[in-house]
Amino acid sequence: MNELEFVTTHRRHLHQHPELSLQEFETTDYIAAFLDNLSVEYKRPLDTGLIAYLPGNGKHTIAYRADIDALPIFEENDVPYRSLTDNVMHACGHDGHTTVLMLFVKRCKAMADQGTLPQNIVFIFQPAEETGGGANRLIRAGAFENYPIEAVFGIHVMPFEDEGHVVIRDEEITASATEYRFYLTGLSSHVADKEQGYSAGEALQHVLSQVGQIQQFHLNGLKRNIVHMGHFVAGEAINTVPSNGYLEGTIRTYDINDLESVKQQMKTIAESVKLLFNVDCEVKFEEGYPPTYNAPKLRKHVEHGLENAGFTIIDKPTPYLFGEDFSFYSQLAPSYFVFVGVRDVSKGYVTGLHTAHLNFNEHMLIKIADYYEAILKSYGEVEA
Repeated sequence: MNELEFVTTHRRHLHQHPELSLQEFETTDYIAAFLDNLSVEYKRPLDTGLIAYLPGNGKHTIAYRADIDALPIFEENDVPYRSLTDNVMHACGHDGHTTVLMLFVKRCKAMADQGTLPQNIVFIFQPAEETGGGANRLIRAGAFENYPIEAVFGIHVMPFEDEGHVVIRDEEITASATEYRFYLTGLSSHVADKEQGYSAGEALQHVLSQVGQIQQFHLNGLKRNIVHMGHFVAGEAINTVPSNGYLEGTIRTYDINDLESVKQQMKTIAESVKLLFNVDCEVKFEEGYPPTYNAPKLRKHVEHGLENAGFTIIDKPTPYLFGEDFSFYSQLAPSYFVFVGVRDVSKGYVTGLHTAHLNFNEHMLIKIADYYEAILKSYGEVEA
């Protein structure tokens, strides 16, 4: 089996058998069987996902990460390898990420068998990137305590960039992602006696207005932040004063101080509701992913690897506004994350991430493995 056959076979198998975050049991077993066949050491710190390891000849230990989970999306691609599970699809390219790392493991094992593997390598097949923060779960489970990792590298396919182009950026490349929810509880009454109630609807209008002003009046206008209101509702019946209200949304920032400012202002808004409307109001936050920070000290390794793999580098002036849980790996060691273009207009591979038509050419996965290998072979030599 040549490498194109390898990546096509494995990627399409994974694509046909997608599993949601923290439910990747068959996917994990599939990867484990592959590693068993190669006689590569691995461990399973969580119920899903696994960590593989190969000792090399050098003194350095570097890590590479792939995410393995899918999304609750019904696939609309008309291809022989479309998802066999209704309403579950690899709509974010994680099937490709996983296949790349499998190919890279195969290459590294061949080098290890020949005694030419230049460094120690940790291969991270991570669960629950989409929801659940699988990277943080692995770290908290102590999955990496026995590995003196010096650097972590990762990629993401990007359908808005043409094949052969790779987007890089030092420091922040993706935003933090934090969810918020307001819960309002008033007192219902019949509309004929509305003055006897405490309207959660009126209070919710106040919350909506004030949350909408946070960006305008409480954050630095020169910075890019998003305070988004995604869903809100109030009331129970057409002729009663609303006794309940609800608002949920997401916060995207690049600066942790900005995030804290938004959260504090939301807490103040919640407190004001009781004073103004006699309606109880609580705001809760679900901590998401911090900004993905690319360590500038690793840029030389990344540029060298991409150039040797034949990629064209695009230096992004501003970060993306979506979140990515690769961000947690900076707790372990300096890390660097890049976005690999997979856009192919001739085949209609132009739709975005998290869409029902996402698709890409498997030959790009071989070039990504080339990038990983170029970093590995030069890691102790390229000046950081």
